[in-house]
Amino acid sequence: MTGSTPSPFTADDYRARMERAVRAAADAGLAGLLVAPGPDLVWLTGYAPPAVTERLTLLVLAPGQDPVLVVPALEAPDAARAPGASALALRDWTDGKDPYAATAALLGAGGRLGISDNAWALHLLVLQRALPGSSYASLTEALPMLRAVKDARELELMAAAGAAADAAFEEIRTVRFAGRRESEVGADLARLLREHGHEQVDFTIVGSGPNGANPHHEMGERVIEHGDMVVLDFGGLKDGYGSDTTRTVHVGEPTEEERRVHDVVREAQEAGFRAVRPGVACQEVDRAARRVVTDAGYGAYFIHRTGHGIGVTTHEPPYMIEGEEQPLVPGMCFSVEPGIYLPGRFGVRIEDIVTVTEDGGRRLNDTTREMVVVD
Repeated sequence: MTGSTPSPFTADDYRARMERAVRAAADAGLAGLLVAPGPDLVWLTGYAPPAVTERLTLLVLAPGQDPVLVVPALEAPDAARAPGASALALRDWTDGKDPYAATAALLGAGGRLGISDNAWALHLLVLQRALPGSSYASLTEALPMLRAVKDARELELMAAAGAAADAAFEEIRTVRFAGRRESEVGADLARLLREHGHEQVDFTIVGSGPNGANPHHEMGERVIEHGDMVVLDFGGLKDGYGSDTTRTVHVGEPTEEERRVHDVVREAQEAGFRAVRPGVACQEVDRAARRVVTDAGYGAYFIHRTGHGIGVTTHEPPYMIEGEEQPLVPGMCFSVEPGIYLPGRFGVRIEDIVTVTEDGGRRLNDTTREMVVVD
């Protein structure tokens, strides 16, 4: 959250996050954490390097010592201006020096370390040589819930991002669909997300007619026709936090079958939402939604998980899928998005972002889930 957009969080907020990360690492049997540029570094420190380069930038977190950010000297001024910079020590290095030895010295004997999923293999391999007694686990594997539970301010930002995506849908449903390419409607969606405050658009899926049967079709040059079902799935980051919503519209009046499939998905989405409450395993949300689709005879056409976590990225743990026994905790945010995809014909998906409350769940998207007819 560096750059022109001021962070809504204080140095104390970032300090508390780093302390929380160290405790979680210790509980997971890790000797420390190595955090490379990416969403984890932004969440922990507020620092996003100006560019991704081959030069090592790494946040080192270990029990019993202050957080240290190893950073190239030419980027140190930017790092020092990060909103969480006062909560850590900067250790800069110049070209020609060995940053790996300096990093290794911060970690003692090494041991089992957590490392960002997006760390470069180049850096990891050299660190392994510098710390021969070390082993590594990805942060998603070792600490999947690190960013999952949002605090009150984060929830406010998530709600604002959801409201902005809702506003984009309310406008896109008024435009003409028939006779326009999917890519044109997708461009309208991206523009509307930005107009409603998104600094980053991550995806604009526009799947018309048979393309809607591909859940990740995104958008192409197909001309949308009267009689098409159109899946609209879009989102991105607003003030650093994610939106992601899906609504399926119909160009002109739908057939009885199309209405029936849409109703099944709507009922499944409602069932998934109603399954949300503290202590329930993530897989129960998937089971509740999937049961509705299966009972209606479309189980073979629901081909993806029911949901994914969302926060400073639009896809992150936890996942609403069979086998995920992680219990829901107040403050978690994730999608509930069942779908039915009939190959060669059409698809339907309905998605809301939901946050867990003390006694259930709260939707962060409020646009209608009924069939919307467009021109």
